[in-house]
Amino acid sequence: MQQIIFFFIRNKNFLLFAVLFFVSVYLTIQTHGYHNGKYVSSANFISGNVFSAKSNVTGYFGLDEQNQRLLEENKRLRTQLEALKSSDESHGADSITIPSGFKYKSARIINNTYSKSKNYLTLQKGKKDSVKIDMGVISSKGIIGIVNAVSENFSTVQSILNTESQINARLKKSNHFGTLTWDTKDPNIVQLIDIPRLAPVKFGDTIITGGKSTIFPEGILIGTIQEYNLDEADNYYDLQVKLFNDMTNLKHVYLIENTNSEEILQLENQVEHAE
Repeated sequence: MQQIIFFFIRNKNFLLFAVLFFVSVYLTIQTHGYHNGKYVSSANFISGNVFSAKSNVTGYFGLDEQNQRLLEENKRLRTQLEALKSSDESHGADSITIPSGFKYKSARIINNTYSKSKNYLTLQKGKKDSVKIDMGVISSKGIIGIVNAVSENFSTVQSILNTESQINARLKKSNHFGTLTWDTKDPNIVQLIDIPRLAPVKFGDTIITGGKSTIFPEGILIGTIQEYNLDEADNYYDLQVKLFNDMTNLKHVYLIENTNSEEILQLENQVEHAE
């Protein structure tokens, strides 16, 4: 305590000057409009930058939450889009109320392999979230794979970068269908085989899902033709397709549920057994 008193005694002249200086500044600001305006402007500038920096920091740590909100919103939009696709235009404004054959769920990837011959992804959703085997998995840019195993809280996805993966796909500009496979050479390139030589194939053409299965709806993006080969002795193209997705950098996906798949499969099984 004595040292504090000695400090004030030693610096009494400076402290008196400082007090009088701040009092004079305060009175000047309060009694002169110009100075008051400058003060308010400067204070707002400083506090605004502080709050902006704080917002950027908190915003960064809140990116996961924001991304989740965007995923939920995109899920609703995709469901509405499927409702529009499956409706008849003659129904007019009420057509959006017609139920869609597909529903979407958002999920987060917690593991992703892409350097093996049989790659897979792990999602942080499982049975408790109504995830089922054979659900299609896509991102905002295109297809990812198909759910092949489910536990209570998690699920695994057979990636399109898997030698056992075979997905129905077609040329966007025509109805020529083929099978999407992967030769294990490049995680950004897959192969589309069995496209007939009569098909109008060009570099840069878009490849989409064909819709001839109960897993993916028609029209989901896959990639573009980077290269194609046609052996003179063969009647089919082998297409090299560059994926829209970067399969090495995935974070969030959508799971697709075909609400009519069970009925379709039962009917097809009946037809097969009848033959």
